[in-house]
This record gives sequence, structure tokens and C-alpha cells, in this order.
Amino acid sequence: MPARLDLAALTADELQALLGEGAAQGRLPDVSRARLEGRPLPGPVLHTALTFEAQAERVWGASPEQARSLLALDAGLQAAGAELLGVYYVPQLPEIRHQRAYLFGPEVAAALRWSETPDSPRAARPLVQAVTWLRDRASGVACVFSTTAAEAPAPALSEEVDVRVLPAASPAELLAAHRAAVLRHGRGGKVAGLEGWVRAWQEFRALNVSAWTRRGLLLDVPEG
Repeated sequence: MPARLDLAALTADELQALLGEGAAQGRLPDVSRARLEGRPLPGPVLHTALTFEAQAERVWGASPEQARSLLALDAGLQAAGAELLGVYYVPQLPEIRHQRAYLFGPEVAAALRWSETPDSPRAARPLVQAVTWLRDRASGVACVFSTTAAEAPAPALSEEVDVRVLPAASPAELLAAHRAAVLRHGRGGKVAGLEGWVRAWQEFRALNVSAWTRRGLLLDVPEG
């Protein structure tokens, strides 16, 4: 189900990470007015559930430079031991909707994400991400999430997620750092094949949507 983010309920850092510095500055008067009046300010649509549409393999990339970057990152992931599962399109994600799926060992669901139609400088840069669900959540952490994005996700992820932002890391470095973070919490749960990979990312989305709902960040989208 789609919802809209309430810009008035976001922190200043979240607003800037979500919209970009210039656009965030432009919306500040509206945000301040909405907060003073105690009313929501509808922002971008956010989908609460994801679907993964399989894509036929081809030469990917919106430009020759991006295509070379994707090939290098894919080679780095596979050289580090990641197993390629295929390419998927996730229409509900903002900007960066294409991803290659990988398994790294028995417990890591990894993804190489990019946009075939980048409409911002941030979207032109491919990202490597990884998630591992923990077997024991006694510490209050449900999963570890690592990303090579330049900044932390916005809105902020659930307090039950141990977030690792490693923008300068190579694929091998990100996977190694991710696994080390998992070991500090205990043991990761097994990810079984493509079905397990999809479930790992769908449950990751559900965990964060639950946190955003508790914070009052989501507004219903009127039907029709």
C-alpha cells in the first residue's frame, strides 16, 4: 500500500537527505508553517511493500561510465565470494530501482543497486547493500544493514537496525565489514536461495515501515 511521507514530521537531517540540500531549503518555510499550525505536510509517496520483477540479462547502465562501474562492482562482489542470483526491478523504490541479487555465505542478502534513468547525481552512482537478520535479538538489534551510499537512508531506519554507512568501501570491504558487524551481535539467520533473498529485503522494508508508522511519518494516500 502506498503512503506519503509527512515532511513536517521529519528531522532536518532526514529532510535534507531525502530531498537534497537545495530542495530541502526551499521547503523549509512550508515545513515550519505546517509544524506551527500542527498539520501534516504531504511529501513523496512511500510504498510499504515491495515486489521484485525478474529482468532478462543484458548490458546494463544508463551511460558507458555507469556500465563500466556496474561491471567492476559485480566482478568485485563475485571475486569476494558472492553468488549471483539474477537481476530484478523494484518499481516501488525511489530513483534507484534496478538491482542484482547476491548471496554471500549462508546469511547475507546482498544487492548491487542502480538506476537506468537517473534523475539526480545521487541516483547515477551504483550502490552495494547487504542485510543479515540475527538469530538472537536479545540485544535489541534485529538485523545488520550495510551500504556504500554517501549518507544514511532517509527516513532513518528502525532502531532495531544496526546501520553501517561505508561510502568508500569496495564490495569486498563492505562484505567483510558487514560480516564483522554481524559477528559482534551473534549469529546471522540462514538465507535460503532466491526466495530467502527476497524475503530478507521484504522483511527489512516491513521492519522500517513499522518504525516509520510509530513515528507518525506516514500519511494515507486517498483512493482514486
